[in-house]
Amino acid sequence: MMKLLDTLHRWTGGLIGLVLALLGLSGTILLYDYLWIGLPGTGDPLRGDLTTVAATTERLMATPGAQGIIYADERFGLHQLRFGKDAGGYANQSGEIVTRWASQWERPELWIFDFHHHLFTGDRGEWVIGVAGLCGLFFVISGVILWWRTRKTFQFRLWPKRMSRPAIVMHHRDLGVIVAPLLLISIVTGTMMIFRPFALGVVAPFGPMAETAKALDPPKYKGGLLAEKTDYTAMLTEARRRFPDAEFRILSLPRKPGDPISLRLKQPAEWLPNGRTTLAFDAATGDLLAARDALKLAPGAQAFNMAFPIHASKVGGWTWRILLTISGLAMTMLGSLAVWSFWFKRPKPAKRPVKKTALASA
Repeated sequence: MMKLLDTLHRWTGGLIGLVLALLGLSGTILLYDYLWIGLPGTGDPLRGDLTTVAATTERLMATPGAQGIIYADERFGLHQLRFGKDAGGYANQSGEIVTRWASQWERPELWIFDFHHHLFTGDRGEWVIGVAGLCGLFFVISGVILWWRTRKTFQFRLWPKRMSRPAIVMHHRDLGVIVAPLLLISIVTGTMMIFRPFALGVVAPFGPMAETAKALDPPKYKGGLLAEKTDYTAMLTEARRRFPDAEFRILSLPRKPGDPISLRLKQPAEWLPNGRTTLAFDAATGDLLAARDALKLAPGAQAFNMAFPIHASKVGGWTWRILLTISGLAMTMLGSLAVWSFWFKRPKPAKRPVKKTALASA
């Protein structure tokens, strides 16, 4: 049984290890993207008062082609404008556009994010990442089981003693068991965001799965066609009236005729950086169609909404970010060295000795 588990662990690692290594590296880089973007205004303090946000929104949404805004927060002081498909721009909190791009390839933080979430291939890439996540979960569990047999030879090393296959295997085994708890958290939370059935299973202790699934599906509202002149100030004012302590996070225009204008907020008790508190406005009249309080969702849905903040270090401050950095770098090292040792450092098959009697008779 243990021999079969060892074979599965090695072969799966040799086949999928490189994907996990690249995901670990790209994820680690994204933990610090707000520090290296380096545009004027990235470090500006957040100005979240209604007057400032409303004036900026009116100015930015008057920009030709503007389809939505991801508002600045305490970590990143620029608004992100969306113009459709890959086009976008950054603007300061006074409404002045700092930079624009026509493709995500012009902004490294965007294409690294796309790689980490989609492998540049959209939904198909998500499936590959999800399968890699399930394989990673198998690696952690099977690795700890296999390590238990050799626990008496444990040695902590940040790097293999030498680049030979036995040394790499020993380092892989001992380092893996140290970072196993962090890897487990990173892999589980990441896979939850891709495979809904897996996520429902993880949050099942918090409430019935059917109730959680219903709460996670966003309700659909119908309204009129988008008006030529939209009163964004009135919408923001209504949102602030209903949720006075919430931050404005995302404003989105309808994707297709009849869809509402969506405004997402983040309440102080929410972990999700962009919140799940949502208001839907009729695109034709600006009337409020519905408001959804994220703190009143089913317990299982609220637990699910904590997965991304944990996975992306949006909570926990620098302590958690450093721990996730260790997890990401360890995944990069373990995955890459597993592939290297499996494909390029495999032991050569032993040569069979030629029997002397056979030589004599020949």
